Amino acid sequence: MHVLSRAGAVVLCLAAATWSIEAQRGSTDWTQYRGAARDGNAPGFVAPATWPESLVQKWRIEVGTGYASPIVVGDRVYVFSRRGDNEGMSAHDAATGKELWRFGYSAPFTMHSAATRHNQGPKSTPIYTNGRLLSIGMTGVVTAWDAATGKQLWQKPAGDVVPLYTTHAFSPIVDGNTVIFHVGGHDRGALTAFDISTGTARWSWPGDGPGYGSPIIANIGGTRQVITITQAKVVGVDLASGALLWERPYPSQVSTNSNTPILYGETIIVSGNGGPTVAFTASKNGARWTTTNVWENADIPLRLTNMVLMGDMLFGMTNKNAGQYFGVDAKTGKTLWVSPGRQASNSAIARAGDYLLSLEDDGDLVVVKNSQTAFELVKKYKVAEGETWAEAVFSGNRIYIKDLNHLTLWTLS
Repeated sequence: MHVLSRAGAVVLCLAAATWSIEAQRGSTDWTQYRGAARDGNAPGFVAPATWPESLVQKWRIEVGTGYASPIVVGDRVYVFSRRGDNEGMSAHDAATGKELWRFGYSAPFTMHSAATRHNQGPKSTPIYTNGRLLSIGMTGVVTAWDAATGKQLWQKPAGDVVPLYTTHAFSPIVDGNTVIFHVGGHDRGALTAFDISTGTARWSWPGDGPGYGSPIIANIGGTRQVITITQAKVVGVDLASGALLWERPYPSQVSTNSNTPILYGETIIVSGNGGPTVAFTASKNGARWTTTNVWENADIPLRLTNMVLMGDMLFGMTNKNAGQYFGVDAKTGKTLWVSPGRQASNSAIARAGDYLLSLEDDGDLVVVKNSQTAFELVKKYKVAEGETWAEAVFSGNRIYIKDLNHLTLWTLS
């Protein structure tokens, strides 16, 4: 019989406690664009039995301009923003907002005249992994930062061309020790995988310029791949080699494609070019990949708002009629319900249990009950006076809101 010593028992108890803490932390960390799973899910948020009449503002600080979402890891919140001609990363105490460090680099540029109202960014949300933060600025500067100290670990300079209108809004994604950015500019550029430790490029696919949407990683037909919307296509790129697996045209009806694909099982759902929302599958027959439409819904064109999945239902906001929320059957594409119009120009939607939390671009946070039959508004809270284009961040029951210049912490009580 194996007998565990007291010292061994203490070690196991400490290990169990550490695992428990890390498990809890994992449920409340918001490590990248659209949350830890990159799907808009806020698993650590516990909905109250009764929603309060108003939220409680804990603190509000100036952090610089931009629409990059904050990153929350443990007791720190990180912000990628601009001050004058400098882009930089800052770390703050998550409970008090106190700045712990801030470092940056020079990144002057002039906005395209058609996009001046969107300001100078940055607009790409950084990503946290294994003690590092990785970001891409408005002109395409890629940087790795030490999350503990703010030290710059490596940096790749901007290319010679930047995207035409709102510049880099593509948020990076990580797989193991690889981080993927879409560098380059309008009509040309390269989806590029970098070694996180060294910054060395592992592969590059130069088939099209970046869109303003962000990628996902999926296992389709046994092949791990990066799926993303570019300037004029939807593509699947082999995660290991960077080889193009499949592509299909996706021309934008507006300035550029701007949304992140949704994965429903192995069905890929895309939207955000001003045209129909489309669901399709990708499959391999021999050496050749093909894509096949599953359904198409022309009643819910999207532009900037990403959808979320609630079981078998897609929830989102179409830009029709000055903004309408909708529920769609993810299996068939059938529209289940549509809200009244004039809700917002766009929104950033997250799901938390049986509720949807939508940060509209005018500073309102809208709480909606999950429903198969109708739009069920629960509460609406004013959480910012300025424009709110960044995604709200839900860390436990803390709600971090980034407007153009400020970061604010709200709580339910």
